[in-house]
Amino acid sequence: MTVDFILRAPEPEDLDIMFSVENDSLLWECSSENTGPYSRYQMKQYIAGNTNDIFTDRQLRMMIVLADERIAGIIDVFDFDVRNNKAEIGIVVLPEFRGMGIGTSAISRMERHCFEFLGINQLYSYVRADNTAARSVFASCGFTETAVLKSWVKRGNTYFDVCLFQKIADQ
Repeated sequence: MTVDFILRAPEPEDLDIMFSVENDSLLWECSSENTGPYSRYQMKQYIAGNTNDIFTDRQLRMMIVLADERIAGIIDVFDFDVRNNKAEIGIVVLPEFRGMGIGTSAISRMERHCFEFLGINQLYSYVRADNTAARSVFASCGFTETAVLKSWVKRGNTYFDVCLFQKIADQ
């Protein structure tokens, strides 16, 4: 099944969706920087101040917008390392839109933008080892699982392994 969508920069009307995604504590383990929820004010400031220029912001966030204008998710390229020309990629597809191929298509589109337009050499992602759906999506996009990082993230009192996925532009 092919779902028609576009990737676009965040708009003020995306505040509620971004607020709920950013404040989902189950997603915080994917980022070592999140230690608590964001306020609506902080999210408004982020949207207003975001230039959508990876060289300025060191990240590029795009909303995944279906043809009927519903938001299906968010895809980010972040922790952009100018010197080594690499960045981390992450995606959240909202639960009601999972299993439709949106994640795979969005990653492929963002990857093309990064490699062909921005000239980034490498994208990578950390995926919890027990997240078989995400591992499958990254593998189907041509990312290679290059390492398993033992006890890398913590939820509650339990540590989980994380798989490192990498994709290099010319491979």
